[in-house]
Amino acid sequence: MEKRNFKTIEEYINAFDGETRRILQKIKETVREAAPEATESINYGIPTFKLFGNLVHFAAYKKHIGFYPAPSGMEAFKKEVEPFKTGKGTLQFSLDKPIPYDLISDIVQFRVEENKIKAGKK
Repeated sequence: MEKRNFKTIEEYINAFDGETRRILQKIKETVREAAPEATESINYGIPTFKLFGNLVHFAAYKKHIGFYPAPSGMEAFKKEVEPFKTGKGTLQFSLDKPIPYDLISDIVQFRVEENKIKAGKK
């Protein structure tokens, strides 16, 4: 898929076909359920959820889905993310393996609490 200037997460998701679109939609729903008060936007050209600052980002690539919960989100779930390819604040979910939606939900809930505490909104 060529790089485009998406205005909404829905527009981004709809630029993909088939299974990739279905996975992106399910990730969006998973994040929405875990962080119902978060707002949706496009940052860095990819889907972003915000709540007192950036919460998580995600994006589709040729062979994987990138999920970006910030380094703190990775650190808090060090053991759970071990089976996946990771980088600083980055998780890669291979498109040929099941996507760990429960883990995504847990990380998002952690990030919500973390951002609320940072913002003094607890």
